[in-house]
Amino acid sequence: MHTQVLKGLMATDRTSLKLTDDRKRLFDQASEIVARDDADDPPRSDVIDAALTHLIESQQNLENVRDQYPPQHIKRCCNTSVLGLRYRTSIESKWR
Repeated sequence: MHTQVLKGLMATDRTSLKLTDDRKRLFDQASEIVARDDADDPPRSDVIDAALTHLIESQQNLENVRDQYPPQHIKRCCNTSVLGLRYRTSIESKWR
C-alpha cells in the first residue's frame, strides 16, 4: 500500500514492507550497527535512512577513488554484493 500523508507543508510517502525471515534478519543486523549502545532500539526508519545513506556514499567513494588506485585493489577493498567496480569502466549495482 502506498499513500501520501501531509504533515504541515511537507508531503511524506508511506509504504509497508513485508518482513520475510531474511529481511527481518538483515534489519536486526543493521539495527545493531545503527544503535548507540546495546540498550538502544532504533526505529526502522533510522535504519533505512542509514542504509540508503551508506549506499549513496559508497557509490560516491568508488567514483572518487577509481582513477587513483588499481582496479583490483578497489575491487578487493570496496566491492560488496550490492555495489562494485566493473573493470575500470563503470560502477554497477549488483542488486538488481
